Amino acid sequence: MKHLDVPDRVRTVLSDDLLERIRSRAPDYDRENRFADDDFAELTAAGYLKALLPVADGGAGWDLGTLATAQRLLAAHAPATALAVNMHQVWAGVAQILSARGDDRLRFVQEWIRDGHVMAFGISEPGNDQVLFDSLTVAEEYDGGVRLTGRKIFTSLSPVWTRLGVFGKLGAGDDAQLVHGFVDRADAGVSSASDWDTLGMRATQSHSTRLDGAFVPGGWIHTRLPVGPQADALVFGIFASFLTLTASVYAGVADRALELATQLPARRTSLKQGATLDQDPDIRWQVAHAGMDVLALDALVRQTTADLDGLVDHGAGWFPRLVTLRTRAGDTARSTVEAALKVSGGGQYFAGSELERLYRDVLASLYHPSDAESAHGTLASWLLGPLE
Repeated sequence: MKHLDVPDRVRTVLSDDLLERIRSRAPDYDRENRFADDDFAELTAAGYLKALLPVADGGAGWDLGTLATAQRLLAAHAPATALAVNMHQVWAGVAQILSARGDDRLRFVQEWIRDGHVMAFGISEPGNDQVLFDSLTVAEEYDGGVRLTGRKIFTSLSPVWTRLGVFGKLGAGDDAQLVHGFVDRADAGVSSASDWDTLGMRATQSHSTRLDGAFVPGGWIHTRLPVGPQADALVFGIFASFLTLTASVYAGVADRALELATQLPARRTSLKQGATLDQDPDIRWQVAHAGMDVLALDALVRQTTADLDGLVDHGAGWFPRLVTLRTRAGDTARSTVEAALKVSGGGQYFAGSELERLYRDVLASLYHPSDAESAHGTLASWLLGPLE
């Protein structure tokens, strides 16, 4: 991937040998529909889950831009492993984004990560297109904390997480609050539905999570907000970290698809022309066009993460930028995988080829918040004003 500049500090954690072992295991995890246990163990041992922490806290002292590059590199070797770990890294990213802006409400999350806890993301709910601005999960005050009852979906890292970031709605009407906090894996009110049997990204094992009166201790409640859109730093931090790092995973898929598109045609020979197909003008044009798209996405990832790390104040323009990045990353990854399939021949159509697996994995990009409809609505409101 000649277009991806990987700094030495990333190579120190994600060594070539580690990445090749991770790539070699991906087909088995996918075929057997099981969690990437060995990948996760090796990444943990390498310090990857603590990479965003300061060196003084046992981390690598990375910024968000460095982590985005690392996620691209990991996803180019095993997309599902990268997407699974991504959900832990999102919480590390939220805590860093808030801390860099003088908000320490998630300092305890950084301490948890330092101590070896694995974070997971319990935000999405079936039928809730309001995402962070409303909740179908019911919250009730209880013994200094709250109990939550509801269902969270796409809970990546289901087999290994220890602390799940959740929220629910307390009360009703104008007095309703959205209560944000964490539940512990050992809580009797937390259970996994074991329902992850999907088209792609199978090794993430993103089972639904049931909350049946799951307890959030008072000290783990970090934010209470009114229902509806809010200009709170937590909302910005979650959107910024989730959209940027998830986009980075799909940028990594696009990186790998482009790499395969440059390699596979040279292994095929045209009977008509008597030359390998990397010399065919039409195939060269298709590969070049895909390369342009990937380079444009590369620039967008770099600029967005540089602005986040540089504390650039885009004001109301931040959310259009973030949803554009996430949307473009998914679109580019899907189109680049398709281009790679077109130039690589029918052998890639068979089950077990890497491009066959990438084709299934990349379709998950259609379902992450913010989806295409929501993203276009955000841009339309920003550019044209709200609907009358």
